[in-house]
Amino acid sequence: MKVSKTGGATPVTGGSAVRAETAYRNAAQPQPVPRAEDVATVMGIPESELTPKVRKALQQLMAEVYSLRQEVEEARQRAGYLEQLADQDSLAPVLNRRAFVRELGRMAAFEERYGAAGAVLYFDVNDLKVINDTHGHAAGDAVLKRVCEVLLRDTRASDVVGRLGGDEFGVILAQSGLDAAADKAGLLAGAIAAEEVVWEGAPLHVSVAYGVHALSGDQQADDALKAADRAMYANKRGGREES
Repeated sequence: MKVSKTGGATPVTGGSAVRAETAYRNAAQPQPVPRAEDVATVMGIPESELTPKVRKALQQLMAEVYSLRQEVEEARQRAGYLEQLADQDSLAPVLNRRAFVRELGRMAAFEERYGAAGAVLYFDVNDLKVINDTHGHAAGDAVLKRVCEVLLRDTRASDVVGRLGGDEFGVILAQSGLDAAADKAGLLAGAIAAEEVVWEGAPLHVSVAYGVHALSGDQQADDALKAADRAMYANKRGGREES
């Protein structure tokens, strides 16, 4: 995990908001309007009746129809783009806390209905305040982006990564029991600690505490997150407890 000596982290790219923006911009591109002759053929208008006046009227009508379609599609794509932005964290291309809790509720409901195992991991970056106070908040932000990058890199497409606020992150593991989730949390924590972080020539030691909680269909998403948070604090105090 290297950060440039100028203080700029390598940008983390990707994310659903980026894809939504691309779709929105593509929708804004003008589409060709069919020729009056083609429209007449589809509508069954004999060529003998396709006078210059009728041809002009058809062309104007199709231009208006296509313009309206373009506006509707652009509005639809724009709404999707804004929805994605509302769900994305302001610092990194992962879900914000509100969207993460929503997805956690969906996973718990899925577990209740189908009996599918699932777990939530709670990560807290150790000593981020020390990094901020010593090297500045830009260095702290770079560390958070890098932690996010590792979580995204080392989880499956079916898993969900979110920033829960400040120096805390969450991961929802689909189809994962408690033991497997605890192993995965340990691997992720190890991957974060193993990365080299350098800020303006100064090495930064980055580590995380983590907690693991198995999802249950009869538990609210907020309660599951609080349980994982408690397990994380137990870990931070020196234990390795998971609930």
